[in-house]
Amino acid sequence: MRILIIGPSWVGDSVISQSLLKTIHSNLDDAEIHVLAPEWTIDIFKRMKEVSKTFVLPFKRGELKFKERFSLGKDLENKYDRCIVLPNSLKASFVPFFANIPIRTGWRGEMRYLFLNDIRKLNKQRYPRMVDRFIALGLEPSEKLPLDIPYPSLKVDDKNLNNLLKQGILDLDKPTISLCPGAEFGPSKRWPAKNYADIANQYSSRNWQILILGSPNDVEVGADIESYLNPSSGIINLIGKTSLVDVVDLLSISKLAVSNDSGLMHIAAAVDINLVALFGPSSPDFTPPLSKNCKVIRKAEGYSKVREGTGPKGYHQSLIDISPQEVISELDKLAPY
Repeated sequence: MRILIIGPSWVGDSVISQSLLKTIHSNLDDAEIHVLAPEWTIDIFKRMKEVSKTFVLPFKRGELKFKERFSLGKDLENKYDRCIVLPNSLKASFVPFFANIPIRTGWRGEMRYLFLNDIRKLNKQRYPRMVDRFIALGLEPSEKLPLDIPYPSLKVDDKNLNNLLKQGILDLDKPTISLCPGAEFGPSKRWPAKNYADIANQYSSRNWQILILGSPNDVEVGADIESYLNPSSGIINLIGKTSLVDVVDLLSISKLAVSNDSGLMHIAAAVDINLVALFGPSSPDFTPPLSKNCKVIRKAEGYSKVREGTGPKGYHQSLIDISPQEVISELDKLAPY
């Protein structure tokens, strides 16, 4: 059976979706999975062994481009037995409809009755987490979720990793801790830069190698961290200097990582390294890092979609309340000093 997955628009959600792909493969020996996803997430799917082929969805975030979606659908016409649409938007359902895919599965949302023919009504109590909701779309409506949810596990490209190491930036004789200080929607989901600097200074004094990782959107955050560093910290700031798949490979050689609630948090979990994940107003109950080697720290109560913090520099007070020493204490439990 050939199955097309319409992938999410966010890196973290894309990582989480691998649990669905693993479930499909465990249930269908002959499943051939292809993924259609935006250019900023597609490389993540190339690191999933369950995916046979990937296609770039050539649209910017939020673009309708109805005629172009019609044309893309016709290019894929009659090539698939089933499609699972992970985003809840109306436009995400256009391509599989125009491709005339016999079974088009997705959650009810944005009036998609015409375009999907296997519409599921979401029971949030039955499927409280995003990973539960993704996996459920790969099952029959009456089926129960597997007792052991398969966790994401991204492949490491040894050739790419070796090319990165040949640049001479990294010292493999030292243990590495990676810091991932960025997050979408601004500082309300970010732990303060000074706190990240305190972690870096502490681990530098222990003779560890410190990497700062992030996207070009996080360059200002990286510079803010550097302003608090000891001159001898020797930190390696790679924010904005690596591709998404480079980050996958660099995280894989890290012994520890500290991350906000972000796409890189989910990548760190999916390469199975020791991770401390810091949550503010967002909810670890809905999108937790899927790893057995992770400690979540959260001081906020309840769940909020707040995009602006009330603390200094726009930080959320619940993240300000997480002290560097508390994080170091959890890191020491994961990798005793």
